[in-house]
Amino acid sequence: MKYLEVAKITYKAQLAFRFEIGFNMVFTIIKILFAYIIWGTIFGQRESVAGFSFHSMLSYYIISSFLAQMEMSDGVSGEISARIREGSFSKYMVVPVNIQTYFLAQTWGAATFYGLFNLIAAVVWVFLFRIRFVVTLNPGIILLSLCMILLGLLFMVQLNYFLGILTFQFQDIQLFLIIKNNLVAFVTGTMLPLSLLPEGINFVMRFFPFYYVTYLPSMLLIGRNTGEGMLGLLVLTGWIIAFMLLNYVTYNRLRVRYDGVGI
Repeated sequence: MKYLEVAKITYKAQLAFRFEIGFNMVFTIIKILFAYIIWGTIFGQRESVAGFSFHSMLSYYIISSFLAQMEMSDGVSGEISARIREGSFSKYMVVPVNIQTYFLAQTWGAATFYGLFNLIAAVVWVFLFRIRFVVTLNPGIILLSLCMILLGLLFMVQLNYFLGILTFQFQDIQLFLIIKNNLVAFVTGTMLPLSLLPEGINFVMRFFPFYYVTYLPSMLLIGRNTGEGMLGLLVLTGWIIAFMLLNYVTYNRLRVRYDGVGI
């Protein structure tokens, strides 16, 4: 229950950041607008590209942009890194909570809040531009994609937590964060559907968790790649367990080097 309270407090705290609400909605709309312009030009008079119709392609971008904006775990690595450097990370070490779960609850609270507004932006876009939104009506596939979305968010929190605690070892982790942010934008399929890449690259990417964070849930929700759903859950679960162990070992090995003070 204490983690639920953390999520609720974080949710309510977002009300103070009205500018960020508008910025997130605008950013979601801009990404879809660029997709609308670019793919409208690419499709031209063609009926399909790589198995996508124009409207299914836009449906993919609407869903993937929404999921990408819901992924609010970037702040985890930044906050952990800042608090370690300034010496105030001590407060997390003395309170009776699991630190990973605490930041997961924080991220979930923020993601739930901003997700509501990004959903509004996506719905407005669909009606404003009269997009024939493509979505599966199979309840099993919808449930499968929702489970994958939740697991993907959990993995990203763990990844950012890991990068954050590396500050125990390195004075500045900005280089790691820059590499991660640029890499994730591509390998999660938010820039373009991964099915447009060569099949060999797609095959290799199926062994890594990023394939299942944004790309595959978006494809499942538009009724494609349904045969990969269960594999996605297994791969994501395996990576989550691996990162749980990695974070546990890394934190317990590096925290002894921390001599910060202050609550």
